[in-house]
Amino acid sequence: MEYFVWLYLSGILGETALAMEQISIERAQIIAKNVGLVPGRVKGTEGVQFTKGSNNRLNVITWDEFVEALENRGLAIYASGTWMKIMKKSQ
Repeated sequence: MEYFVWLYLSGILGETALAMEQISIERAQIIAKNVGLVPGRVKGTEGVQFTKGSNNRLNVITWDEFVEALENRGLAIYASGTWMKIMKKSQ
């Protein structure tokens, strides 16, 4: 939903919206490092997301745990510039 709101607002403001594309875990690691993010798991769930590490709802996890969670749930990382989002893998 956030992505669609961003696209809508970008159109209103006359900006060109960049398409999101699936990226490799290696590329995600580079982007994450550059913007100060680490992989995290939502406490009490199998949900994963990127975090700055200071969120009480998340536990910081290793990249290997992160990749395993993505694979187990059929998820991939998509990016547009340095903005990343975890979504279902495209078929």
